Amino acid sequence: MTLDKNIFIHNIYYMLSYAFQSLRQDSYRNVSIESFEEIYDLFAMILSKGIATQLKQGLYREYIDRKDDLKVLRGKIDIQQSVRNVSMHRQVLTCEYDELSENVLLNQIIKSTATLLLKSSKVKQEYRQSLKKELLYFSNVDLIDPKQICWSSVRFHRNNQTYYMLIHICRLIIDGMLMTTESGEYKLATFIDEQHMCRLYEKFILEYYKKHYPELNASASQIPWAVDDDFTKMLPVMQTDIHLQKGNDVLIIDAKYYSHTTQSQFDKNTIHSNNLYQIFTYVKNKEYTFKDEEHRVSGMLLYARTNEEIQPDQTYHMHGNQISVKTLDLNTPFNELSKQLDDIVDEYFNDIQQKN
Repeated sequence: MTLDKNIFIHNIYYMLSYAFQSLRQDSYRNVSIESFEEIYDLFAMILSKGIATQLKQGLYREYIDRKDDLKVLRGKIDIQQSVRNVSMHRQVLTCEYDELSENVLLNQIIKSTATLLLKSSKVKQEYRQSLKKELLYFSNVDLIDPKQICWSSVRFHRNNQTYYMLIHICRLIIDGMLMTTESGEYKLATFIDEQHMCRLYEKFILEYYKKHYPELNASASQIPWAVDDDFTKMLPVMQTDIHLQKGNDVLIIDAKYYSHTTQSQFDKNTIHSNNLYQIFTYVKNKEYTFKDEEHRVSGMLLYARTNEEIQPDQTYHMHGNQISVKTLDLNTPFNELSKQLDDIVDEYFNDIQQKN
């Protein structure tokens, strides 16, 4: 998909930094000026700096249930087991108690992900050394099987919110770059998979507009169905990727990260049918919400540009609405990439000033 791997990898970092605000902190400043030949190095550096920052604040700990044979009372006695100990002439009490421990899921995920990167020969020695030193502080934390992590059980709250970005980076590494060999061992795949890049691509564009164009109230809002009788049972949710609005001017962007930006049939390239149906449906249902008010609702399919010879760059006028199909070039220096996003705002909205 890309011509210059180093530029593209840097852009992944910038995309991550919009998706996760914590990556804009001073501790990550050097990441943007590093040269990366491999995506593994970018993730290893981010993870290493994130772990270092977390270690300064202290590893997150939780109370976990323990049951041990002790010589002194702690917590609650297991009467039955303690009586059995006496009958066996063991001078111990079986106690059940809570212990504040760092051996919790969040730290287990980080240790297991870092260990995965350590095993990759494609990660530069300097990054592996940093991770190796940091893992010394995880000596009381268990390794877990990356494939068995139940991500839905991960919960963030006030006391562990500093882990939010770190855990998502870990998931990006594990879900997007992990595969199993025939021998059952794990190794890193060659790149992030399309599904994960698609999520990051959507999140990046949304957060870019949130940060630089607050007047447009960027959101991933839902659009109500324009039904005649209020009956909506079993209708799917219309969830937008990016919804920009100033007054009654609206632009709905559907961000797409595909290996092919068009569909081909009988040697003819056309817009992906389902994508076009979807954005048109969004636009028409959104338009209905304005009723008799003056308004302008437009839609855009914004694909990540590929190396294919044929790239969509079309604007259609359908039933009173403008529907555009464009591409965003991720293989260009970030200042040029951001200009592409700025140009979209300039085209659709008047007198909007970018906020740095």
